[in-house]
Amino acid sequence: MEGKHGPQAYANDPERGQRPVPALSHHGSQRAVLLQTATLLGVLLLGYGYFGLLVPDPEARLQQLGLFCSVFTISMYLSPLTDLAKVIQTKSTQCFSFSLTIATLLTSVSWCLYGFRLRDPYIMVPNFPGILTSFIRLWLFWKYPQEQDRNYRLLQT
Repeated sequence: MEGKHGPQAYANDPERGQRPVPALSHHGSQRAVLLQTATLLGVLLLGYGYFGLLVPDPEARLQQLGLFCSVFTISMYLSPLTDLAKVIQTKSTQCFSFSLTIATLLTSVSWCLYGFRLRDPYIMVPNFPGILTSFIRLWLFWKYPQEQDRNYRLLQT
């Protein structure tokens, strides 16, 4: 075995042969996330091309762009609810972030109030689902409290 290093050194030894690396076992899920990200980026670029090249009227472009951005904002606020079935089935909110829920609520309320002051539905309407989904997640945190991980106990001072 002189001169050989790494996995190849034990390739013919069944007890020490090549084994899958645990860190790479999630490769398939990385590919799916990368594909989803690339798809959304493609949609975004197509939207940019559409608004920049095919809608010559500035007022119409602004209206359609507002609608386009509203759809993306609403989908962003609804995305945490994809774990809703998992939370109800497991009776655990471990997959939710409490601090992100609070931040989403405060941000959504702020933007809704700002849009209300400006009387701008393209600001108010897409941020309203953020308020609703935040309250749904807060209710889930109340109904299924997060258990403190025993491995990360608070340090006693």
